[in-house]
Amino acid sequence: MLDIKLIRQNPEKVKEGLKKRNFDAGLVDKVLSFDERRRRVLKELEEGRAEINKKSKTVPPPEEIENLKKVKEKVKVLEKELELVEKDLNENLFQLPNLPLPDVPVGKDEKSNKILYEVGEKPKFNFEPKKHYEIGESLNIIDTERAAKVSGSRFGYLKGQAALLEFALINFSLKKLVKKGFLPIIPPVLINEEMMKGMGYIDTEADRKERYYLEKDKQYLVGTSEQSVGPMYAEEVLEEKDLPIRFVAFSSCFRREAGSYGKDVRGIMRVHQFDKLEMFSYAKPEESVEEHKFLLAVQEELVKELGLVYRVVQLSTGDLARPSAATFDIETWFPGLGEYKETHSCSNTTDFQSRRLNIRLRRKNGGLEFVHTLNGTAIAVGRMILAILENYQQKDGTIKIPKALKKYM
Repeated sequence: MLDIKLIRQNPEKVKEGLKKRNFDAGLVDKVLSFDERRRRVLKELEEGRAEINKKSKTVPPPEEIENLKKVKEKVKVLEKELELVEKDLNENLFQLPNLPLPDVPVGKDEKSNKILYEVGEKPKFNFEPKKHYEIGESLNIIDTERAAKVSGSRFGYLKGQAALLEFALINFSLKKLVKKGFLPIIPPVLINEEMMKGMGYIDTEADRKERYYLEKDKQYLVGTSEQSVGPMYAEEVLEEKDLPIRFVAFSSCFRREAGSYGKDVRGIMRVHQFDKLEMFSYAKPEESVEEHKFLLAVQEELVKELGLVYRVVQLSTGDLARPSAATFDIETWFPGLGEYKETHSCSNTTDFQSRRLNIRLRRKNGGLEFVHTLNGTAIAVGRMILAILENYQQKDGTIKIPKALKKYM
């Protein structure tokens, strides 16, 4: 949620940021209208309450009793009006996405994303490299046919060496991240509606279509463990000396993949359920840009150690998720497919989520302000398994294990 003070004091700046995101800036005027009405009602309400308090300290003369009754009735009406206008204000505020940071490329969609740099030399083969789903089928380590029979399309069984490779990737990544000060955590995968809304992932119909919702329980299955780690400190105050707080969370993740019809239908590149290690950080506002770079550096270190070729992409304003102010993706080279595929993403959501969840930090001088939150993929297990299958395939159909994983396999 955007700061109402920012909207009030600098509406043109907010409108400019929304236009960069291809969002209707006219909603800003609507928000300001509700805000002005709210402040007017609140002023009248406070004046009425003050009058009641003043006159209640003494026994009012008979001619004032009737007047006092009218003031009390007016206060009740104003309280109800304030409740309604605050609801309208918040509903409209929740429709606004985060504002992009100044260096984010401006564009309408992913076509405007900016490739920052490429790392590594693409592997050369003396045979025609196979696609990951062909390898999975030939080695009998990924079974989508039986998974479809049991669960439907976009599911898969990891079997034998593929299952062991998952745990190797997790242990390899955890060991490195723990050394860097990340606290391992296994969070719930079901969260209540209020917390998912606080994280900014069910604001639009398109957002809600992507989520699995248990109507009876009013709970959502997480699409990434960020969604259940972020609200941990809702309504709490963190101490400045304790920041940054960094978690690395393991969970299964669930996505409907709405709108992905026809995309990556073979294998397990795009599935409804997958496992992931996710980094999450609570940072001081003045340090969040550097923290974002740190998360990206950690991601790059993991991919480099696995010996994979990749490129770093900065998402344009038209491709940012609603809570994000800036996002970097890592796209890893898949030689069988002959293309780069996204395997990692990291975002700085500034105070967009913490403002909704009321997560603040207490400065050394006692001042309170909202923390900044950041998230980043450590390992999206399924996709990294596929990247390893394609990059480490041998002519005889076997797969070499990356050097970094040998002691875990």
